[in-house]
Amino acid sequence: MFKAMLIAGLGGFIGTCLRFLTGRFCHWLTDSPFPWGTFAVNIVGSLLIGIFFGLAEKHNVISPSMNVFLITGFCGGFTTFSSFADDIFLLLQQKHWLYFGLYVGLSLLIGVLLVWAGRAIVKG
Repeated sequence: MFKAMLIAGLGGFIGTCLRFLTGRFCHWLTDSPFPWGTFAVNIVGSLLIGIFFGLAEKHNVISPSMNVFLITGFCGGFTTFSSFADDIFLLLQQKHWLYFGLYVGLSLLIGVLLVWAGRAIVKG
């Protein structure tokens, strides 16, 4: 169990660092009330978790340790659902109704579609 925690922690560290860099990059690119950084990591993370789960399900291509590293650790550190919820709160609080609708709708729709796409890519 301790080994699995360390593996998940390492994956989480890498995912968190990439989430941080993505957020900084998106903030540098645009000065918009739309939360582009969180949106980007949630969408990319949805595709990645779909691919990783697909690989894990396809003839056990991913070992249990790699599963913990990639899915629990990396994707858990990279995706930012708690930040997503906070972004929604801020958009509502600031009365950015259009951005709120776009952010929630597109995040859910594209996220689910990319999870499906990731699994479909692996299944071939």
